[in-house]
Amino acid sequence: MTNITCPHCDCDCSNVVGKFCPQCGKRFEQFVNDDSRLQAAADQVLAERVEAGLDGLVGGLTSVVINTEPDRLETAAAELIRTTGHEFNEAFETDSLRTIVLSQPGSADLLVQSRKTPTPFAPVDAYPKAAGLPNSRLETLIFRTPDLGKYIDIQRERGVEFMSDTPLEWTGGRFIQTRPSQHTGLSYGYHETTNGAGQYAPPSAASFSVSLEKSDLPHLRNIFELDHCATRVPARDRDPAILEFVALTNYAFRFAIYVPVLNSITNVARMEGEGYAQVFTSGIRPSAETDTDASKDGPTEQFLKNYGRRIHHMAFRTKDIVDTVAALHDDGMGFLIDVVGSEEQGIRQTFSKPSKNTLLVNEYIERYRDFDGFFTQENVADLTKSTQKQ
Repeated sequence: MTNITCPHCDCDCSNVVGKFCPQCGKRFEQFVNDDSRLQAAADQVLAERVEAGLDGLVGGLTSVVINTEPDRLETAAAELIRTTGHEFNEAFETDSLRTIVLSQPGSADLLVQSRKTPTPFAPVDAYPKAAGLPNSRLETLIFRTPDLGKYIDIQRERGVEFMSDTPLEWTGGRFIQTRPSQHTGLSYGYHETTNGAGQYAPPSAASFSVSLEKSDLPHLRNIFELDHCATRVPARDRDPAILEFVALTNYAFRFAIYVPVLNSITNVARMEGEGYAQVFTSGIRPSAETDTDASKDGPTEQFLKNYGRRIHHMAFRTKDIVDTVAALHDDGMGFLIDVVGSEEQGIRQTFSKPSKNTLLVNEYIERYRDFDGFFTQENVADLTKSTQKQ
């Protein structure tokens, strides 16, 4: 049976006889995502954010945390060094974590880590294609803040829960993160720097030795900063996931690109003056509950059945993308799709195959001249369709 939800109050109307919601009395229909509803709610969240005094308290992305299985930590870091412009910065360990920091000027850092203690994130072994790497995912997006104490006080008054009672001390400042989201599986972190960016080790941490030198491959000099990350969420969680992100940062919902034939929406949140964007991909309609209707799911909802809600890919700004991707391929990297788009259209993109160490896809993206859009409809459709191969 297909779930039917009232679009006005979200009441479950699946078993209701008739077409009027018993809770609010309004006419209901099968759940379908709608931008006008989302935009109205996003505008309300922005107004509440201003009233609470949060505007200006969250800046751009400083780093992302990628958790791996303990036996794959160094392999995962080495793979990222060989397929991006990032290179080894430092390695340290505490009683609970081992962390390798990868950096590139002008980009958010990649914190590749493995745990020595149980994860606070829900394992994903219930999903068939993630079962072999139950603790591997991009877990946390970390943003800068000029006043961490003020941010925590305001958000706690608004009901936000953090994973620690007080901020953690890092060599380069203080840090706190939210509990994992029920909508995205992600945690959002906040870093107040006091001694320079890119210093993440707690004072009690010890360094450990790894051999992770950057290969002198010319094409790696064509791969630059982290452009965006894309989170895949179920259709019903699209609005809650985006509204949660807007409430926790200084980002705003900007636009959505619909691909009806693939039952998929790509949604973009931007922040004025910041290059990094946050992308959310969902179905237009929820996935089918019966096997006979599963063909209507589309690749986005099918991905969620196979892997669970998570970051699907990290995108890196690239120049000379055709030659760069060809060189990456010659070096052993597999791709889900050839480079799509053109210089005339203003943008070219491609997806790698998912990593065997992190399950993450790398996107390589080149925008030309004064391209004033973030994506194009045609590219989004081609890239979305390619993920059927995962």
